[in-house]
Amino acid sequence: MKILGIDDNVDITELLSMTLTAMGHEFSFANSGKEGIKLICEKKHDAVLLDLAMPTFSGFDVLRELETIGNLADYNIILFTASSISDTEINEFIEKGVRGIIRKPIEVNHLEKEITKLVS
Repeated sequence: MKILGIDDNVDITELLSMTLTAMGHEFSFANSGKEGIKLICEKKHDAVLLDLAMPTFSGFDVLRELETIGNLADYNIILFTASSISDTEINEFIEKGVRGIIRKPIEVNHLEKEITKLVS
C-alpha cells in the first residue's frame, strides 16, 4: 500500500516510516496539513494517517478541505490524536468516512491492526 502520514511531530513520522516500511508498505509524509493536502491532490495514496492537532492548518482543517474535494471515505483516513475526543465526535468522523482513530501515544500493534483492516 502507498500510505501518506500527515503529522508535525518528526518522532511520529519516523515511527510510522519504520513500522509501515517493515510491514511492506510504501510510506511518505507531510509535516503540515497544507503540505498533506498538496500531496493528496498530486498523488493517489491507498491510505492517509492524519494527526488532528497540528499548528496553523490542523487535521480538522485537512478533513474540511478534503470534504470540499470529495468523499472522505475515498481517502481511507485513519486519525491520530493525543487529545480526548468524545465517542460522539468519533462517531461523527466515522459517519463522514474516516476509517479509524488511533490515540497517541501510538501502539504499533494497534497501528498494524488498523492498516490490516484497510487492506482486507
